Amino acid sequence: MSRNQIQNKREQEKQTVSLMIRLYCSKKHGSKKALCCECETLRQYAVLRSDKCPFMETKTFCSNCHVHCYHPKMRERIREVMRFSGPRMLFHHPIMAIRHVLESRKEQRRLEKENESEN
Repeated sequence: MSRNQIQNKREQEKQTVSLMIRLYCSKKHGSKKALCCECETLRQYAVLRSDKCPFMETKTFCSNCHVHCYHPKMRERIREVMRFSGPRMLFHHPIMAIRHVLESRKEQRRLEKENESEN
């Protein structure tokens, strides 16, 4: 994967997480234009984690990564956002949601094959 492709993947991940946090914040905290302080802090943290990720070339999503670089409290917060926003993304950003489902299934199959070959 070229450096440009990795950077594009990184930017797409940051855009996706930002959209999910925005959706969460608008529905849960009533924020319409800007994120509340709590959600903006989470968004900045997630963007920083994506910027520093050494596995961007091979990983699909943070949840599938072998190394969890999120601080436990931040990891729980982002999980809450993902649980809430994930299903709603289908209505707000359908192409992004469908791409996510397809990539998740592809990654699950790859991990299953990897586990079978280890046993």
